[in-house]
This record gives sequence, structure tokens and C-alpha cells, in this order.
Amino acid sequence: MLVSVIIVNYNTFQITCDCIESVMRLTKDVPYEIILVDNASPKDNPEEFLLKFPQINLIKSKENGGFAKGNNLGIKAAKGDIILLLNSDTILTEDSISIAARKLAELPGAGALSVRLVYTDGKLQHTGRKFRSIRNELLDLLRPLLMLLPYKTRSGLMMNQYFHCDYSTFTDWVSGAFMMFRRELLNKRPGQILDERFFMYGEDQLWCYQFYELGFKSYYLADTTVIHIHNASTEPSKQLQLLKKFLELELKIMEYRKGKWLYYYLFSLILTIKENLRYYVKIMVLKLFKYRIR
Repeated sequence: MLVSVIIVNYNTFQITCDCIESVMRLTKDVPYEIILVDNASPKDNPEEFLLKFPQINLIKSKENGGFAKGNNLGIKAAKGDIILLLNSDTILTEDSISIAARKLAELPGAGALSVRLVYTDGKLQHTGRKFRSIRNELLDLLRPLLMLLPYKTRSGLMMNQYFHCDYSTFTDWVSGAFMMFRRELLNKRPGQILDERFFMYGEDQLWCYQFYELGFKSYYLADTTVIHIHNASTEPSKQLQLLKKFLELELKIMEYRKGKWLYYYLFSLILTIKENLRYYVKIMVLKLFKYRIR
């Protein structure tokens, strides 16, 4: 059971080195290979990775084709039956790869599998998620009422921020920061690769939905934890840019799932109003109380 660990680098030499070092130091109970794809980083010399880690397989892309295309370059070179897409800004704290691979082997019906992710300060990142729907967006607006439900009922119904990631469960989609799946799933995909329609952001949800279309549901594993640096402290102006990008991608995914009909337009209206309202509440709290809501 060889695990092909695919890491995409773009101008993050030291962070990527820290990621690779943690994989090599802590992965003990499963055979693995590391495939590093450099996405034509203008600031990094990819050959320096080989000086530090001569055992890795380095692929030098001629262009920055984005996250999906970079991972597909790694997938094409991978020899393993199990693929792990691992963000360059993740740090292993234990043998998470072996733990995840063993669990995946126990779940023949699973699509993508991810693990518990935390920020560098230990705060939780919400990993197990539901596909968006009009029903869930309306329920989210009634958050005070949802909080009256028992935790297991609430978390099973909504996942996302209502789920404390404290138990393992099947879910709709999981984070691409640590995404493990069997290579055989790609054999069922056009071109035997991941969908490349998004340059960055949104790919993980799209891929999980496409695995779901094939009959494989995602799985969240609570038994192991990985640090994901992520953009936890992004400035408000940058957050607004990310919000606009987020809304654009969510609507593209909904169009893919439901088509551009009445459902799509109603969903678009509800989601846009809700997320903009949430953004300005977060900014207000930050300005008044110096507290950043994630």
C-alpha cells in the first residue's frame, strides 16, 4: 500500500521544506513517496529542494497552472495506489499519513478522506462540510434556533461550523489541505485526472462532489491532527477580496450541480446576502472589540 504524497510549491520554499521534513520524520508505518511539484516559482530555485531532500521526486512545471493542474502533474508521476494531496503549508505532528491510510483501507465506499486540521495556535479549522443548499443557508440564518438542538443532531444536520470535528463521520466534502483517496477513483474520471476548471480555491468541494457522483462519499477522520497554517490572520481588505472569490466559486459549483435555473438564482440571492452580512458583522466586531472572528 504505497502512498503517493503530492505537494505543490509556489514561492514557499521554507514552509514547503518544513512540510516535507515533517512527513519524512513522522511517517513510519506505511510506505510512501514524496512528489514535489514546483509551479514555476519565480522566487524559488526548485533544485534547492533536491539538495535538502535528494530522495523526493521533483517535477518542475513550465507554468503556474494553479493548484489543480499542479497536483495533476504529480498524480501522473505517482506510483502509489493511494494519493495524498498535501498542502505545502501543513505540518504533521504525528504519523497522520499512516493513520489515514489504514482508515481508508477499512472504508471501501469512501471517496476523499481528510483529518482534523488546526491553525498554528491550535484553534480548529472546520473540515467536515455539507454541500450548500437553499435549505441549509436558510437554517444557518436561524442559528440561535439551531443551537437549541442536541449537538449530535445539529452537527449531523449542518456540519461546517456546527461540527466540532470531534468524531469521525461520513460527510459531503472535506478540505483539500489534506485530501487522501484511492487512485482507482481517478480511473473513473475523464482523462484519469482531477478537474482543473478552478485555478485556486473551490477545487476540494468540486472534486468531492465529482467523487460523490461516482458513488463515493467523503470521510472526516477525527483520530489524527495536522497543522494547517492557512490564512487565519488575513487583513480585512484581503478578506473582502476572498469573499468575492468565494461567492464566485460557490455559484460556479452550484451551477455545476443544479444548472442555471430558478434554484440557482434563489440560492445566489440568499448566499450573497448572508455572506456579506456575516462579513460586515465580523469587521464590526474586529473594530469594536479587537476580536477576529474566524
